[in-house]
Amino acid sequence: MLRGYYTAASGMKTQQRRQDTLSNNIANAQTPGFKQDQAMIRSFPELLVKRMGDETLKTRTDKQMALSSRVGPLTTGVYVHETLADQTQGLMQETNMTTDMALINGTLPDESGALFFTVQNANGDVRYTRNGNFTVDGEGFLTTNQGHYVLDDAGNPVFTDGQNFTVTPEGVLTTATAAVPLQVNYTANHFDLIKDDENLFALIEENGEVVGEMNNARGVAGLTFSVSQGFLEASNVDTSQTMTEMMQAYRLFESNQQVIKAYDKSMEIAVNQIGRLS
Repeated sequence: MLRGYYTAASGMKTQQRRQDTLSNNIANAQTPGFKQDQAMIRSFPELLVKRMGDETLKTRTDKQMALSSRVGPLTTGVYVHETLADQTQGLMQETNMTTDMALINGTLPDESGALFFTVQNANGDVRYTRNGNFTVDGEGFLTTNQGHYVLDDAGNPVFTDGQNFTVTPEGVLTTATAAVPLQVNYTANHFDLIKDDENLFALIEENGEVVGEMNNARGVAGLTFSVSQGFLEASNVDTSQTMTEMMQAYRLFESNQQVIKAYDKSMEIAVNQIGRLS
């Protein structure tokens, strides 16, 4: 009976984590370049239950014979294995702002490939983003809204000389004095990335070593992309679908809760009534 408690409790915990993920998606539905998260749910290993016993054969010696009959499989609950970002491209929204840029996927040579702008966070680490809602700081450098430098092909912060610049479809930022290609990086497997703070992505590290790699998109064979100035890529969150999934998660949480209540009543009867002396 206690095993049933654990199974139902794991279901409640799983749906709670799923609800948290969906709530975060809804909260960022209007965030440019945001990629919705998907909770990957797995079940714990099943147990095969058998009935073990013996039977006395009516022979001269009354021989004992072991018996084994299959009862069936027993599930032991579910858990959230991991949370993955859906890298499907969002819709394009026109803003007519000089500093806004949308990175548009063309032909990607890998099914799980993904393209990103490259930025440098406050710690000097390289990060990746699809949010092209950039601005220009007081020193004339192109930055994200959080103040992270946008990098060029050489890995240096992009100097815009104020806001008088244009960006070609090839991703080259042109001012009155220079033309600098924005650094657009490509990964063949976007599952090698995890979400960092402020709508940024970072490569996964295991045992102190980086898993996967990012390559300059301009050097990848068969890859095409474009950059649209004055546009932003919208979040890829489908609010209607997400709300439906939130209701489903709530109902599943509620169902597991009712199971635990039923087990609790059974335990109360077992403790307080079974074996009571009349």
